Amino acid sequence: MALLAQQVVALSGLSPTYSAAAASTTVTCGERSFLHVKNTNGSSMTVTLTATARVRGQLVADVVITVPATTGDKMIGPITSDLFAGASDGNCAITYSSTTSVTVASLVI
Repeated sequence: MALLAQQVVALSGLSPTYSAAAASTTVTCGERSFLHVKNTNGSSMTVTLTATARVRGQLVADVVITVPATTGDKMIGPITSDLFAGASDGNCAITYSSTTSVTVASLVI
């Protein structure tokens, strides 16, 4: 899984760079980390953030977000380490149900 480069939102403004979604990626976890997903496909799609947290020994459910068709645009986050940090690298694993006409950006505010 490729790590999406985090882009910092600054007071002077940010023109984010979007990349084509891959079947699975990772993003850096943090209290101010967000994922911006744009879907211009004719069908809706889902983004799944893999949860790694446990409550009383029970794994917390993954977070699944539906991004609408055609003009779908979702800001997802914050992507916090207490819920999503992977054991091997501390990053959040993300999968996409479709990658056709889907672009993503990892942002930190």
